[in-house]
Amino acid sequence: MVRSKGIPVIVDGAYALAHFDFKISEFDCDYYATSLHKWLFAPHGTGLLYVRKEKIRELWPLMAATEKMDEDIRKFEEIGTHPAANYLAIAEALSFHQGIGGKRKQARLVYLRDYWAKRLLEHRRVRLHTSLKPGFACGIATVEIEGVEPGALDAWLWEKHRILATPIVHQEFRGIRVSPSVYTTLQELDRFCDAMEQVIQHGLPA
Repeated sequence: MVRSKGIPVIVDGAYALAHFDFKISEFDCDYYATSLHKWLFAPHGTGLLYVRKEKIRELWPLMAATEKMDEDIRKFEEIGTHPAANYLAIAEALSFHQGIGGKRKQARLVYLRDYWAKRLLEHRRVRLHTSLKPGFACGIATVEIEGVEPGALDAWLWEKHRILATPIVHQEFRGIRVSPSVYTTLQELDRFCDAMEQVIQHGLPA
């Protein structure tokens, strides 16, 4: 729709890569950027930048590169001394991801999400702000206990149970974002649900 009007298509894919099973080429975008530490498990500070070949020349690198690299994607890697450990660790993270397989990983993440979400949805005061329909979401979901402030709930989960979530507060919705990963066990999700059900039934401790 926008390509016919000459508008560039830029995708912020920070939460998608190694989370959903897809190929960047499916988006037909001009630019795709993502961090690699979230779902690929590569070190902090690593990332990926895709630029459509004919767009490389017009996009300036963060640090100056030689003119002969004007149309070379590697001009965006000109940052001075490279931290070799980070680059080597990306290869290990990719091997681990490929060993699991993108489809199997996505299926595992959806299974874990549904495991805790469907249990909590049995309670009247629980609102799930993420669709459970296939294809609409993957491992991340935002859940709300009506009448409970998300920041206070998040703090209590961490301080009392060492369960890490993220409070989300918008005008349209509020809750805590829950993001199990492939290594999360069902026993850990049971602990999370037990803690949430305690709050549902008795409220947050004063």
